[in-house]
Amino acid sequence: MEQETLFSGEKKNIEYKVTVPDRSEKYMKTVVAFANGRGGKIVFGIDDKTLDIVGMDVDNIYKTIDAITNAISDACEPVIRPDVALQTVKGKTIIVVEIFPGVQRPYFIKSQGMTDGTYVRVSGTTRHVEGYMLKELILEGQNRYFDCEICHNMTVTDSEIERLCKDMKETALKNTWQESEKAKIKDVTKNVLISWGVLKEEEGNVYPTNAYALLTGQMLQQPVIQCGIFKGTNRAHFVDRREFDGSIQAQMEAAYQYVLEKINMGMSIRGMYRQDIYELPTDSIREIIANAVAHRSYVEPGNIQIALFDDRLEVTSPGMLLNNVTISKMMEGYSKPRNPAIARAFAYMKIIEKWGTGIPRLFEACEEYGLPKPELIDFDGDFRVNMYRRVESEFGVNVNTTQTTQTHQTTQKNELVLSDEDKTILLLVKNNPSMSQRDYAMELGWNVNRVKYYLRKMKAQNIIERVGNSHSGYWVVSSQVGEI
Repeated sequence: MEQETLFSGEKKNIEYKVTVPDRSEKYMKTVVAFANGRGGKIVFGIDDKTLDIVGMDVDNIYKTIDAITNAISDACEPVIRPDVALQTVKGKTIIVVEIFPGVQRPYFIKSQGMTDGTYVRVSGTTRHVEGYMLKELILEGQNRYFDCEICHNMTVTDSEIERLCKDMKETALKNTWQESEKAKIKDVTKNVLISWGVLKEEEGNVYPTNAYALLTGQMLQQPVIQCGIFKGTNRAHFVDRREFDGSIQAQMEAAYQYVLEKINMGMSIRGMYRQDIYELPTDSIREIIANAVAHRSYVEPGNIQIALFDDRLEVTSPGMLLNNVTISKMMEGYSKPRNPAIARAFAYMKIIEKWGTGIPRLFEACEEYGLPKPELIDFDGDFRVNMYRRVESEFGVNVNTTQTTQTHQTTQKNELVLSDEDKTILLLVKNNPSMSQRDYAMELGWNVNRVKYYLRKMKAQNIIERVGNSHSGYWVVSSQVGEI
């Protein structure tokens, strides 16, 4: 680790100690917290208050290292094997103890037992684990998933299973607007639900899992989605609030529609014609709400909260990021499903596309809209996505929640006027909807950036729409265009 990072102050993965405490328990809590999280370093020989480099007694340095290593090995269960190194800074020697993320979770202080001796790292501090988080650590350590566990407080009949299968297919058809794609949607069966983890078969009997309970709205203490509209940029003043219950897929759709009702729809003039357009990319709104529902921790008793402020849309879901999942990895498309059964069901119902694709698409969509970059925050056991609005925008109104509904359906579309360049690329897209941007450029003799400009412009004007992702998807030309 670079020195400026190692000595920049205590944080989620770094803790300082002036010296090795006589009682190892004083730093052993942090050792097991790092092992239960994403790892970290304990640095001995630095004052945690002043960040002064005090250094360690070099005459007994190796004896001290052995004492630290033995204390960690003896005190923790399962066994934690640290990496201990010496480092010389400004003429003084410090000890850096690195604890790696563990796979046999939960790790705990042996003398205290699992319930009292398990700790986690939250916002740069070491805290005793709460009951729900301990349960999630146990599941993670055993490579099990809460949504795939049998829901013991309910039973299921064949007719109830058939009803869920039918409802899921109806939802999939509803979320698929192209007839050729609708024809590809297959029926869901009991065996399919078993393979997904929505049902579980044991000794010839079929049982509902927690995923089944959540998808049918029958979970004991079924979580809800809480929505709120706030005046200003904090939660001091409510303008409106709603709470959506029922099945998690119904909650997701209701919350999405609620947000659409509350954000601005204004007039957009792009040089050729005027049209109504939402202030935020609607596909991205749907995506972040769907991801919150699919990937939240259902062990934690909290609810998803969706808050609309003057400057941003904020979606907060319970549950810190899983082991080996970081925000930087998410931005590159990495995903580790917390609820694989729910994720498979949502993918079938066309609520989400593929694991990991939502975050990169969110950033691309906001860039195309000319919006500030979204913000991803992992804090205090929750995960939050902020999508920022324009305070003064091309929509012709201040982004103010007190007037969010009055601009809906108030403008009229003018007749579409296309330039020669528009017509040229539009005809090519219409005849070759699956070609890549580079292929379009080669066909027209244009550079790729010029092609990208026209595609983005026509997409923003709803002249064309992208179906699927950037690699395997295709373009659809709007019926409003007529003959080109």
